[in-house]
Order: sequence, then structure tokens, then C-alpha cells
Amino acid sequence: MPKTKAFSARLKNLRAQAGLTQDELARRVGVRRLSVSQWECGRRAPSLATARRIAQALGVSVDELAGVT
Repeated sequence: MPKTKAFSARLKNLRAQAGLTQDELARRVGVRRLSVSQWECGRRAPSLATARRIAQALGVSVDELAGVT
């Protein structure tokens, strides 16, 4: 997944739309809340495998998460 501000904003918006806190998303994905925070701040990007778990937890496609669609 690319390290971009657009991805960070998209992730934050999708998480909010799903009604999840950073902690709830982290638990569903199997990571620490700090990881979610770093993704949303643009400091780090998730691996492709983790992005798949994020997309599943948010009920979207990986393409939508990545901003391809």
C-alpha cells in the first residue's frame, strides 16, 4: 500500500463510516492501535496482507481502500 496522505485520509474516513474506533479496527485486523494511528497519520503504510484484512474489517474492497475505484 502506498504511503500517501490520500490513503491516510481514506482509511480514517472509511473507519469512521464503519463506526469503528482505532482500537476496534486494530482488534479486528490483529494489530496494535498504534499501527492504525500511524497509518492514519501517514507515517507508515500497511502491508498488502494487512490491507486485505483492513478492507475486510471495513466491508470494502482493497481497491476502494487504496483509492483505485
